[in-house]
Amino acid sequence: MKPTFFNSRSKLPFFISSKHFWYIVPFLCSLGIALLPSVTAASDAPFSAVPPGISLSHQIAQLQDRKPQSSPGIVSGDFAPAVTAIEGQWETVFEDYFGRNLSEVTLQGEEIGEALALVEQKTGQKSAVIYMIPGEDQLELLLVTADGGVTGRTIAETNQEMLKETAQQLRQRMTSPSRRSTQSYLPQAQQLYTWMIAPLRDELQSRGIENLLLCVGPGLRSVPFAALHDGEKFLVEQYSLALIPAFNMIDLNPSELANTEVLAMGASLFKTLSPLPAVPVELSQIARYLWPGEVFLNQDFTQENLQSQLQESRYGIVHLATHADFNEGNPAQSYIQLWDSKLTLDSMHQLELHESAIGLLVLSACNTAVGSQDAEKGFAGLAIQSGVPSALASLWYVSDLGTLALMSQFYDMFKTDDNSRSLLKAEALREAQLAMLRGEVRLEEGNLVSDRGVVPLPEELGELTGENLAHPYFWAGFTLIGSPW
Repeated sequence: MKPTFFNSRSKLPFFISSKHFWYIVPFLCSLGIALLPSVTAASDAPFSAVPPGISLSHQIAQLQDRKPQSSPGIVSGDFAPAVTAIEGQWETVFEDYFGRNLSEVTLQGEEIGEALALVEQKTGQKSAVIYMIPGEDQLELLLVTADGGVTGRTIAETNQEMLKETAQQLRQRMTSPSRRSTQSYLPQAQQLYTWMIAPLRDELQSRGIENLLLCVGPGLRSVPFAALHDGEKFLVEQYSLALIPAFNMIDLNPSELANTEVLAMGASLFKTLSPLPAVPVELSQIARYLWPGEVFLNQDFTQENLQSQLQESRYGIVHLATHADFNEGNPAQSYIQLWDSKLTLDSMHQLELHESAIGLLVLSACNTAVGSQDAEKGFAGLAIQSGVPSALASLWYVSDLGTLALMSQFYDMFKTDDNSRSLLKAEALREAQLAMLRGEVRLEEGNLVSDRGVVPLPEELGELTGENLAHPYFWAGFTLIGSPW
């Protein structure tokens, strides 16, 4: 998928592409050629002063998914080249994982801020990109905004191992059935917030940021960021959120989905996997009451029928209610379960969704293997590999009832009453999560109850209606991947 914003100034006047330029910087610098001053001087983008004690030049080699032979040429005091270097490195990581080229245009650090300014003009929403780069001895944070250039912080109080351990503890405490009536997850949620968000909080607030694009390194791509907590509020109460593999790998054009239909497919019965009894209700609720569309269930949920339906230009959303697993190993090990076969992650691009009008892919019953960098790359790269601007998926298996509740609320929020336009995707997800957190969506006497009415539940789910949907287990795992717009 090609980003649609491109500044001609990022084209270099040599035969070397801008995408690969930063990989030769160390070699050129070893010859005594001072490139970075001339590159940074060419832009009028403002840069913040360097906080005392911060130096990326001697640490950057530790900050990647793979350890480079030498530093990619980062200069202390100018964080824009650091963003460019990280973008190029992580783009290569995802392209190596999926085995194909995923982007042909590379915006450099300061140009990402310019792109955010253009998106703000289209959407009216202020967005920022936060890069979280875990190292052996520290966490590096880089912040890009439309009007503030690129700033950075070094968090010496934590490191990659501490972050990974704390994130896994958070997930375990949040998803354990015995803890769903407790707040035992709060110490880890607050600690991660302190490391990842608090150092940037004042700048985010002063610039009126509303949406965060989180571009994070290994071990952090399966963090339920919505549930990070500042001691008073969850992060989702303050910002809408999107997880991105790299800024240069997302579509910057807001999707126009209001007048499209949803292709809703799924399965409630499986030969070897656990049944999903709420799926028929979920699909019917979405495609017959909340959004116009077609429903295909169980034996009609085949790859042949999926590909056939995708030939219809009327669809803007594909909603797949079924088991999906992001696993250790290459993309062929991760899959979406159809009625009679598995659609593996490595074959997703063969659906040619990039040739269609599909603006959103929804997987409502996913699981991402804990502690697996491959699984994390599969999850964070879902949208770009599928060929869609955005994907909505869950980090862990949420109960049938929780999934039905959130998805119903998401589609209800996504479309405005006058049907003339839709909310931004990330904002619609945020509103759905807040509705569950605030108890506006709840389970009562065998029914799903919300402000929009009552949805009767299947008999086999009626006995489970004592669950508290306000607990983050039910809503925090749902993540928007790719473009938030």
